[in-house]
Amino acid sequence: MDRLRNIPKLDLILKDERFLNLNRKYGEKLVKLCTKEGLESMRSAILAGGDGEHISIDLDTICFFTERCIEERSRSSLVNVINATGVVLHTNLGRSLLSEKAAEAAARVARNYVSLEFDMESGNRGHRDEAAAAVIRELTGAEDAAVVNNNAAAVLIVLAAISKDSEVLVSRGELVEIGGSFRIPDVMELSGGRLKEVGTTNMTRLSDYEKSISENTGLLLKVHTSNYRIVGFHSETSVSDLSNLSKKTGIPLYVDLGSGSLMETREFTSEHEDTVQEVLRSGADIISFSGDKLLGGPQAGIIAGRRDLVEKVRNHPLMRALRPDKMTLAALEATLKSWLLEDGEGIPVKHILTRDKALIRVECDRMCSRLQQMGFEASVREVSSASGGGTLPASDIPSYGVHVKAKANSLLSAEDLRTLLRLGEDPVIARVTKDEVVLDLRTVREWEQNIIESKFSLIAKGWW
Repeated sequence: MDRLRNIPKLDLILKDERFLNLNRKYGEKLVKLCTKEGLESMRSAILAGGDGEHISIDLDTICFFTERCIEERSRSSLVNVINATGVVLHTNLGRSLLSEKAAEAAARVARNYVSLEFDMESGNRGHRDEAAAAVIRELTGAEDAAVVNNNAAAVLIVLAAISKDSEVLVSRGELVEIGGSFRIPDVMELSGGRLKEVGTTNMTRLSDYEKSISENTGLLLKVHTSNYRIVGFHSETSVSDLSNLSKKTGIPLYVDLGSGSLMETREFTSEHEDTVQEVLRSGADIISFSGDKLLGGPQAGIIAGRRDLVEKVRNHPLMRALRPDKMTLAALEATLKSWLLEDGEGIPVKHILTRDKALIRVECDRMCSRLQQMGFEASVREVSSASGGGTLPASDIPSYGVHVKAKANSLLSAEDLRTLLRLGEDPVIARVTKDEVVLDLRTVREWEQNIIESKFSLIAKGWW
């Protein structure tokens, strides 16, 4: 086409003053790349429009396409979203919300040199996780603690450090997969430990462990079934019974707690989850749990227990590969100190999980009334929130939600509504039940509720 031939050459475009200004602002490499992409966008627009009479072929237009490309490339791929699903620890949405203190701590150390592995008193090298470990010891009563980058890493390094080339006894009912194909047998093989199954899927007694112990046994492992429950004819061996066996035989007991809670879960649900403190008091020699689930901090794996076992973990060669960075440690320490000081504002996850159902109802009534005024069919009903993140799988958390349908004469389905809420600025992630969009406000902060209403207002006006 003639109009395609009229598009200026790239080298001539880049010599123009407008593009030289872009170079100074964004750098030559990015400007050149985006100008090429801008030219391709222009060619595609011309082809899509026949002769492309509506497309101006001038440097101002080319500069516009270039700047749009630069903006798109500069924008983060991680977009802030509003979680209206009622799933508090939503893995796909980043799990725990950090407190302002934790976020500020991470930002502060990101901008500065810090005493990460430097002992200020002696002037010598120190452990990077010592500050966090000190708070963990105080919170849990453990002799020592270490931090790695997630609980999967914690399981791997504990097994590698303590049970390599020896048998590890595990109940058949605890050979779990926690998602992402992370399976205990596979991790065991990678660590160098030798899996020895005991008991059955639904019934494992202390005697099953006792009969399975041999001269090659190096570890007793109890795995918390974080993301499922066995019900009915079922029995498992308690930590305290395994601890007695551990003391009698001299074989260490390791408990993988999965999420690991520092609070009594009956504050927000009927299901009791043994806390980290309770498991250690029951006699576990070493435990591990996640930092970004019920603890409410950044992604991390926390290892706590006997000093000699933690020291083995800390000195293992894998530690360098699995250690957390300074931002994670700063955010984790701030979160742990909030637990220590019983600072409710410092633990958003605890606040969300324990929110008063009656207050959520008030918020739902207010939003429902406003959506009805816009012409939507809306009602408030009881719903069940979930802790999420593979925690408390059998527990429902009572809540309220706003159930929404489009106008009676609208062609929009519930799926259409959910899609429109998700697209554009300030995406809202909701769920659909029986052809209704359900907004569980347990996980929606007050200022986010105004944004949701604004999104619905735009949809009602047809601005989508």
